[in-house]
Formats: sequence, C-alpha cells, structure tokens
Amino acid sequence: MTATDRSTELITVAAQAAADKLAHDIIAYDVSDVLSITDAFLLASAPNDRQVKSIVDEIEERLNKELGAKPVRREGDREARWVLLDYVDIVVHVQHSEERVFYALERLWKDCPEIELPADAKATRGKAAEYADRQQAAEEAGPLRELGGELR
Repeated sequence: MTATDRSTELITVAAQAAADKLAHDIIAYDVSDVLSITDAFLLASAPNDRQVKSIVDEIEERLNKELGAKPVRREGDREARWVLLDYVDIVVHVQHSEERVFYALERLWKDCPEIELPADAKATRGKAAEYADRQQAAEEAGPLRELGGELR
C-alpha cells in the first residue's frame, strides 16, 4: 500500500508552508505499509521555540485555507519543543533542532520510502547543521567581538 493522493497533497502543502517559514531539514516518509493509523509523516525542525510555533501555525493555516483540512489533534504547543499535528492521513512533527537530533525520528523511518517534496522544501536539507556550525563559530568568536575584533 502507498500513501493516498490526499495524503501526498497534504504533505506537499505542509512541506511548502514549513519551507516558507524557514524550517530546517524537511523530509516526508510514506509509512502506510508499516502503520495503520496514518499514511505519511512530515518532519521539520527549527533552531528556537518561537520559530517552531511559527512553522506549526503556518502549516495549520495553509492546510485549512488551501485544502480545508484541520488537525484532529495538536500536541506539544505549550513548550514548542516538539509539536505534533495529527490530520489522520498525515502526521506533522515540527521539532526544536535539539529534539530532532536527540529523538532522531529519521532513524526509525529510514526504511520507509520518502515522499517527493517541493524544491523549496528539499533545499532545506542540511540547514540545521549549517545553523549549528554558524552558532558555534559565533560563540567561539565571542571574546574577539567584545574587544572590537582585535586581539589585545
């Protein structure tokens, strides 16, 4: 069994919405062969709680506006570290980058086929690692910045 056309349509709109809000590492899996409760998972991440909320809100708004879909369940909103939107046909996971690394959902679903995503969503692959590298470089350069960029 493969994901239905409706599931693929929902995934495509949700992935584009996440990409428009600068989500990192967007990927979708067809889990219909291994799970009976849903057809597909969409995974996305962001470097901070505020952006996680923004991505979730955009996905929810776009799926409602464009496809008339509303989640039957929304979890994790309060902490905004891992928000789950359950649309029955698909489940959307938007995680803080730290949770994404820790829980490594990709490892669980790596044997499932990936669902083709819009180009904007595919372009987000590797963005979390780039962001982490920039953050680390900024932290290491911190003492130099405080001295006006000069060694004294």
